[in-house]
Amino acid sequence: MFKNFLMKKMLKSQMKDVPQDQQDQILGMIEKNPDFFKKIAEEVQVEVKAGKDQMSATMSVMQKYQNELKGLM
Repeated sequence: MFKNFLMKKMLKSQMKDVPQDQQDQILGMIEKNPDFFKKIAEEVQVEVKAGKDQMSATMSVMQKYQNELKGLM
């Protein structure tokens, strides 16, 4: 529970320019499917370690899981 609280705080700080309703939607998706988003985060880290910058790695992994993400929305 404490771990979830810290994760929410970190995400909110990184999404400070995102409208509140979209922040709530994203946090809701993460809460419902934490394992899926953990898998995405791990794959992003692998690509970053392989030499990609954070944004490129994130976009690459998100495109890979595009259909699943659409289904969650």
